[in-house]
Amino acid sequence: MVFLLHLDSSAHRAGESTTRQLTGLFARHWLAGHRDAGYRYRDLAAEPVAPIGEAYCDLGRRVERHGTAFAGEQLIRTAAERREWNWTRELADEVLACDVLLLGAPMYNYSAPAALKAWIDRVSFPGVFHGPGGAPLLAGLRVVVVTACGGAYGPGTNAESRDFLTPYLRSYFVKQGVPAVNIEIVTADLTLAWLVPGREPQQPAAAAAFAAAQDRLIQLAESR
Repeated sequence: MVFLLHLDSSAHRAGESTTRQLTGLFARHWLAGHRDAGYRYRDLAAEPVAPIGEAYCDLGRRVERHGTAFAGEQLIRTAAERREWNWTRELADEVLACDVLLLGAPMYNYSAPAALKAWIDRVSFPGVFHGPGGAPLLAGLRVVVVTACGGAYGPGTNAESRDFLTPYLRSYFVKQGVPAVNIEIVTADLTLAWLVPGREPQQPAAAAAFAAAQDRLIQLAESR
C-alpha cells in the first residue's frame, strides 16, 4: 500500500493560505487516484514539533562517535535523551514509511518557517535516513514541495539571489538520499499583489502563477 505524508507549515491557518490551498489540492487529487492508500496529515503550525534540546545533541554526538544511528536506542543514557529519541523516532518513521512527502513551505523572510525548520532539525538525527554502510533509505521517496512568496524570486528575477528557501529544501532532501529527479518544487509567487496597496498591477501575473501551480500539482498528483 502506498502512503502519502502531508505536512503544512504556514502560520496562516485560514482558508486563504496559498500553500494550504495548494497542498490540499494535490492531496485530494492524489488520494482520488490511490483509494486504498495510507494518508497522514500533520499541521506543523497547529501542533509544533519541539525544538531539539541539549539531550538530543548529547545523544546525537554519541551516536556519531559510534558511527551508526542504529545504535541510538542502545546508547540512550538519560530520561531526557529517551524523550528526544522517542519524539524524533516517531516523526522520522513517518518519513521512512511514506512513498510521497507533500510539504507546504511558504517563504518567510527569504527562508523556511520556524515550524518547518523545527521538524527538519528533529527528523535529521544522525543516520536515521541511512542504512548499513550509508545506503540511503529514501532513495525511492518522491517529494513535492509547495512554496508561496509575496514577491517574485524565480530564475531571472531581480530578487533571485534572495531565495534561500527552495535551494535549501532541495539540498536538504538530496543530502538525505532523495534523488534530485524525485524532488518537485511548485511555487505560487506575487501573493502580496492581493494585499498591498499599489501592487494591483501584479494581480494578473499573481493569478496566472497560482493557476499554473494548480495545474502542475494536479498533473503531478495524477501522474503516478
